[in-house]
Amino acid sequence: MLAGAPPGAEASGVPTSTSVVLAFVPAEEPELASVPGMSIGIMSATQGPYSAEQLLLDITQGARIASSAYSSPPPALTLNANGTIAGWIAARRRASEAPQILTPGLLAGTAPGGTGYAAPAGGGAPDAAAAADRGGSIGSVSIGADTTLVARASALLASRRLVVADLSGGATGLAQLRALAAARAPGELLIAVERTADPARGALLWGAVTGLAGGGGRELTSQTTNERGLITSVDIAPTILRQLGLPIPADMRGDPIHTDGVLHSASLRALMARLHAITPRRLRALAWLLVAWALLLGVCVSASRFGSQPHAPAWAMRTGALGVLWAPVIVLIPAAMEPGAAVEYLTISLACLALGALTDLVLPWPRAPLAPAIVAVVALTVDALAGTQLLMRSLLGPDPILGARFYGIGNELKSGLAVLVLAAVAAALYPATRGRRAATAMAGAGILLAVVEGSARIGAGVGGVILVSAGTAVATVMLLPGALTRRRALIALIAPVLGLVALTALDLATAHGTGHYTGSILNARSAGDLRDVIVRRYTAAWDELGNGAMPVAAAIAVLCAALGVHRRERLLTPVADDPAWLAALCGGLAAGVVGALVEDSGPVLLVVAVFALGYVLAYLWGRPAG
Repeated sequence: MLAGAPPGAEASGVPTSTSVVLAFVPAEEPELASVPGMSIGIMSATQGPYSAEQLLLDITQGARIASSAYSSPPPALTLNANGTIAGWIAARRRASEAPQILTPGLLAGTAPGGTGYAAPAGGGAPDAAAAADRGGSIGSVSIGADTTLVARASALLASRRLVVADLSGGATGLAQLRALAAARAPGELLIAVERTADPARGALLWGAVTGLAGGGGRELTSQTTNERGLITSVDIAPTILRQLGLPIPADMRGDPIHTDGVLHSASLRALMARLHAITPRRLRALAWLLVAWALLLGVCVSASRFGSQPHAPAWAMRTGALGVLWAPVIVLIPAAMEPGAAVEYLTISLACLALGALTDLVLPWPRAPLAPAIVAVVALTVDALAGTQLLMRSLLGPDPILGARFYGIGNELKSGLAVLVLAAVAAALYPATRGRRAATAMAGAGILLAVVEGSARIGAGVGGVILVSAGTAVATVMLLPGALTRRRALIALIAPVLGLVALTALDLATAHGTGHYTGSILNARSAGDLRDVIVRRYTAAWDELGNGAMPVAAAIAVLCAALGVHRRERLLTPVADDPAWLAALCGGLAAGVVGALVEDSGPVLLVVAVFALGYVLAYLWGRPAG
């Protein structure tokens, strides 16, 4: 057995001769796919703005946090002549001040016998830090000619089980990667990571692996992303340690990479392009929809002034409001088509308004919110269980390019769905009376939505369970007969806790404890880990509050919410102060407030909830005559 191999490695069937080459190559997916035996995936490189130094640190520590959670940018990391990394002490100090346990060099420090590093002369050794141990030292360094790089890397493997190689640029680097793949011995894992210094595209890079179980020519995935064709930078270290037959340290938060399905190179390139398009299109698509609604409303107002269509403005109000409520479903259509920006904006605008008009025609006022609520919950559930990835590719999905979330229902939808479902219950009950029947209906719908938003296989949102539980509890208590009692108030307060307990059971039953909740909370090693989770979430929430126009949007949302509570009777005039509608609107607002307090996107949850409530009210105020 090699020195440093884990006790019991032979007994467990893990060969002690296993080795890994981690190669950094300036090649994109088409070139990587041309290397025989390579499985390909899109790699989320960093969480937040990209920098090559942060990517290297994340790889070595097997964990990462948002760049905004650090007190300073990453220092420059360069290779000294004595095989140490300049800037390493500053990197360790910066990591120690972060709100999570981060250990730069944990990968190399765990590898038995240390690591080796090979690079061409004059290349600047840009990725040597990936081979550094906790002290910033590299076991063996080999710098030489391009033509000898493959041979030097192979020579390092004779004494080091982990070798990091910086390949040359252009066609030479691709030829070196092919040579490394051809020379790969049984039990050797070759991992290739695209190298780039371009922040515009660095958030998503190409990664390739050969030597994994399942063979080559497949797409990569990991439990971190839970998405076919998508991995993260922090998955590299656990993959290497598993290959070496070593235990994965608790401080590493990534998961081993594995293969999943036959490689479809064109589909992966389309996914990469789609993920880069999501963020810049989000607000523009919403603007197009609102402008289209405004134009429709303007035409209808003009028609009513000339006396030809006196009820047209009310119809336009209902149609536009319902169109916005259909948006969570409609955005899945261009996600499947992946059109250009203008076509996507036009598709969303016209489809939303068309479905709004159709819904208003089929369902009498005020029952129309039932349709978008039911279809949205069903469509998102089917998409998650079928693995079609439409939500991830849509403009209202979790947006993997941000590097924080890759699957499930993102913060952009959680509170909005809560408002939509509660409004649908009120629509179904109208005209309602306070009683156990109405309260049971509201509670049942809330429980169903909490399961959808919280289940590891569907929504995977811990915060979603909390905010839905809180909003549903408020709405349910308001519909119970009799006065508000201390017991009812206590039930409303502890509803989120009960929701988390139920989520624990659901997570353990359906995901065998591998869900986001069990992974981050139930598997925490100490109170310090829980503290780190809380600090990270509220740091991210505070940062979101100062992001772009969010301060103005949050202030408007708070003002609108306060005015709505104060003038609630006036707002509910179209439904004659119906108790179910009052409960639904109050519950939706409670969901937004609680979501802002428990989610790392903070004010986004409140803004979305108030936005959705505004369009529900717009629909109610579009009440048809008579």
